[in-house]
Amino acid sequence: MFNRLKGDINAVFERDPAAKTVLEVILCYPGFHAIVLHRFVHFLYNKGLVVLPRLISHFSRLVTGIEIHPGAKIGRGVFIDHGMGVVIGETAEIGDNVTIYQGVTVGGTGKEKGKRHPTIGNNVVIGTGAHVLGPIEIGEGGRIGAGSVVLQSAPPGATVVGIPGRVVLYRGKRVTPIDLNHEDLPDPVAQMLNCLQNQIDDLRCQLESRSCYQKDGEAERIDQAI
Repeated sequence: MFNRLKGDINAVFERDPAAKTVLEVILCYPGFHAIVLHRFVHFLYNKGLVVLPRLISHFSRLVTGIEIHPGAKIGRGVFIDHGMGVVIGETAEIGDNVTIYQGVTVGGTGKEKGKRHPTIGNNVVIGTGAHVLGPIEIGEGGRIGAGSVVLQSAPPGATVVGIPGRVVLYRGKRVTPIDLNHEDLPDPVAQMLNCLQNQIDDLRCQLESRSCYQKDGEAERIDQAI
């Protein structure tokens, strides 16, 4: 237990340059608080208790703004940065050294029984506001772009962005030609709007050309009549 606690603290220092002291992490990091409380309630949940773990997880949500179902499996070195609005469902499985930013949902898509939440591999990064939904798998070392909605599994080492999420980088090779800096992730909505705007411009040119042709023809008929 002590080694796991130490690993959780080290994860904060490895991935958050704002962390200065161990005492600061222990007292002031809601993501750390949520992980520590979850480990305790998950232990109780596995012992067959239901109400007490849910009560403690509810208290944790009130204090940290992070909701983790007691049944969720969370690995070592998981870091929840800021964390407000993070939701992790009952059958979700989070691997080791995963980084989760605020507003992330690791949830289900319906009311079916059994495995209905995602399995997140080791060393995955899930960006701000991303939603990973359903019994899918995100392979080891994957990256989920901020604001993405991921409904299909992704292979190890893949970068997924967009709504719905699509793989744009796989095993170091770009599937689409983009720079994968966090601020330069593609915007599928903007791309579609640009495509529609280009079609409108083409139609406008065609109408203007036809209008000019009709005016020239009318002027020619008038000249002939005169």
